[in-house]
Amino acid sequence: MYRTENQISLAEFMSPFGKLDRNNRWAQIADMIPWRKYEPKYASQFCDDNGAPAVPFRMALGTLIIKQRTGHSDDEVLQSIIENPYMQYLIGLHEFTTDPPFSQRSITNFRKYIPQELIDEINEDLFRKLSQGDDVSGKRGSDDGSNPSDSDKGHPNQGSMLLDATCAPSDIAYPTDVNLLNEAREKLEGIIDELHRYTKARKKPRTYRQEARRKYLNFVKQRKPRKNRIRKAIGQQLRYVRRNIKHVDVQLEQASTEVLSSRQKQWLETIRKLYAQQEEMHRTKTHSIPDRIVSISQPYVRPIVRGKSKAETEFGAKVHISMVNGYAFKDKIGWDAYNEEGLLIPAVEDYKKKNGFYPEAVIADKIYRNRNNHAYCKERGIRLSGPKLGRPTKQLNNIHKAQERQDASARNAIEGKFGEGKTKYGLDRVMARLQNTSETVIAMVFLCMNISRRLRILLALFLWRYIFRKIPVDNFFG
Repeated sequence: MYRTENQISLAEFMSPFGKLDRNNRWAQIADMIPWRKYEPKYASQFCDDNGAPAVPFRMALGTLIIKQRTGHSDDEVLQSIIENPYMQYLIGLHEFTTDPPFSQRSITNFRKYIPQELIDEINEDLFRKLSQGDDVSGKRGSDDGSNPSDSDKGHPNQGSMLLDATCAPSDIAYPTDVNLLNEAREKLEGIIDELHRYTKARKKPRTYRQEARRKYLNFVKQRKPRKNRIRKAIGQQLRYVRRNIKHVDVQLEQASTEVLSSRQKQWLETIRKLYAQQEEMHRTKTHSIPDRIVSISQPYVRPIVRGKSKAETEFGAKVHISMVNGYAFKDKIGWDAYNEEGLLIPAVEDYKKKNGFYPEAVIADKIYRNRNNHAYCKERGIRLSGPKLGRPTKQLNNIHKAQERQDASARNAIEGKFGEGKTKYGLDRVMARLQNTSETVIAMVFLCMNISRRLRILLALFLWRYIFRKIPVDNFFG
């Protein structure tokens, strides 16, 4: 069942603190999003004649925006909404109240019922046209400093686009083989205890849990164990896990898996795959295997080799974005490592489809500069940043050198966008536990960064028009 929303204006919101300020950031965000446009897609997920009424779309998405922009935990977000009338207006309430509009657990459901595809659609609708560029004076601009008004004269391409990829690490402990196997052993012991309640056996299967725990602690207390010590510890834990899996299989012949919780079922399936991978690597004396599991509770997470000085390998989703005039649009989320050079052509074609013309320049890292991408850009009159393929020429004129410096400087914008997402919006540590909710959180990061950019532009426009053109405030806000 879905509860529709009757939207009100800011002037109609009843507050004991007096009339609300329309310049407040939460009020501007509320007026920025056409809530009713996306409400049918959200409402289609709920039954009409079963269950309690679901909260409106505005309340769900508004709460996620507040959470992402403030960086608070779910319970702290709920407390902030109770205390702030502007936040209550953002989520669609008609009057200020000190009663919680929903429970803390509902925030988790908001992430489940608002998929990343819907957030991407909102991001595109709100900011794709704006990404064509409006500076404070109302003139169009571009990221690489070129003037699109000059490119309009006899040149069909307009604007520039920045491309890059980053990793959004998940909130998991750094995975080591011994720690993973020890965690698997402990979870199997809990499953054995649960299944024993539904079997006819009098005695519980012997798991040697105290001995296994003692050996594990003896290993982890070593500050820098040698390779032979590590291999020995892995072998010990593998044997304990193998014994426990056999006990579970015997118990399942008498008790059904239905007696286990959904989380225990998922653990058991993941542990079987983990044991097969670890046993294969231990037997062949290797340290890599396809689709390697690095977290039992989040089996979809994969290692992403980045080669960065801070962390050579990160564990999370790899995100590819295209950035136009400061607005970021997510192109792909992948939990398996992929080469981003193949995403240049789809990103440029998507730019053409949504803007009606190709970009004048594509500013990207050197990984994108392969022969296929060079030929594609040259055929369409697109300048791909960086030097030409092949041996560098001895005589490189000053114009080309200046252009390369300008492109390298322009790339700082997308690196800064990643830094903004990781330092302010939680992209450096995705706290969600499910794959779909993690993807929702990542998509929300880029939506909130675009909202913040739009708020900064609105503030600059307001100051410029009010101070220099003397336009009344009421006329500016319509």
